[in-house]
Amino acid sequence: MQRKLLRGETKRRPPTKTSDATLLRRCQELSAKHLNGRAEPASVRWVPPMRTRWASCTPSDRSIRVSEHLRDVPSWVLDYVLVHELAHLLVAAHNARFWALVRDYPRTDRAIGYLEGLSAAAGLGITEED
Repeated sequence: MQRKLLRGETKRRPPTKTSDATLLRRCQELSAKHLNGRAEPASVRWVPPMRTRWASCTPSDRSIRVSEHLRDVPSWVLDYVLVHELAHLLVAAHNARFWALVRDYPRTDRAIGYLEGLSAAAGLGITEED
């Protein structure tokens, strides 16, 4: 199942998936496009696989950490995760205001489904509520 989920993605990783600097640039692009440029992370970096989350955000220092579990997902799934974390720079809670921001990303529901399938197939136990 996991191979099926990852099929179709190129074998060579796009720069976003190899460099923290390009990950930060991608966040800036996504913030401009989906959050009117209001979410400005100070840092965005890849971190060793997290046990319970795909990514995390600390609004107080504007840092975002992205699990290496996501290095091989399609770009549109990674973009969703980045928009999700960027929205936390504006709204800390998973409330209606937060989800209104995230849902500006057009593939939100599809990406959530992809991540749920990936978590189940890999036995990770990661859910969207985390």
